[in-house]
Amino acid sequence: MTRISKQDRDILEQAIYLPMVLTILDRDIQIIENSSLKLKKPYLELIEETMRAIQLKLANVKRYMKQNSLKVEKLKQDEAFTMYLFLYKGYEEQHNYFNPRIRNKVQELMTDYLLNRGMSS
Repeated sequence: MTRISKQDRDILEQAIYLPMVLTILDRDIQIIENSSLKLKKPYLELIEETMRAIQLKLANVKRYMKQNSLKVEKLKQDEAFTMYLFLYKGYEEQHNYFNPRIRNKVQELMTDYLLNRGMSS
């Protein structure tokens, strides 16, 4: 049984997913810059603006985590699962995440931020 509230667990998960989204978007910028697209600027501006929105959200997540004594650390990873340690107000909990679930959530967040600027998150 977890001691972590739903709201705080959502925050901890955002601290996992948002940096992944930023990494992917950063790689996409490199791919677009090196591509043979004729008009790169609109794509780059869209991604850069999206990254700024995500960075702002991540800064708020980190601030909340610091104020509420929350931390998340990646413990181990294999082909199927990634294990994270959640430090929650003096308690430690280990949580296993199915890698395809992580990928799907990151993809969902990317779509939401690119299309809606993160309005639903």
